[in-house]
Amino acid sequence: MTRSDQPPLGDDRPPKPRPAPVPDHDSAPYWQGLHDGTLLVQTCEDCGHVQLYFRDRCLACRGPVTNVPASGRGTVYSFTVIRQNYSRPFRDWIPYVVALVDLEEGPRLMTNLVDVDPESVQVGMAVQARFEAVSDEAGIALFTPVR
Repeated sequence: MTRSDQPPLGDDRPPKPRPAPVPDHDSAPYWQGLHDGTLLVQTCEDCGHVQLYFRDRCLACRGPVTNVPASGRGTVYSFTVIRQNYSRPFRDWIPYVVALVDLEEGPRLMTNLVDVDPESVQVGMAVQARFEAVSDEAGIALFTPVR
């Protein structure tokens, strides 16, 4: 396809859905929990360490882990505002916020902040998880400001 044959940016094609994760043996409960509206973390049965993302053993002591529901509350640790992205799943969301959120339980995860003016996002902002199913076996956690 030559440059002149390519569709122009901002074309009228509908947006693609959000990309869906592909669950594996260890991560399947995490993605299914998000699909069902629950954010799960893992707690070590031996040392109490809380972790994300899912693994078969504790990262601190290699002990067995249990999947437990998290509160879904956290605070913004860091963020950036994406103002340019021509990929179809993302172009219609411009500008959007990518953030690192510290969960109340301790782990930090990367996510999108939604239902917020990007210019009003601040480090330390209180946020709450909301969930979006992106396939039959997976969901994602998005975060909104606590109002």
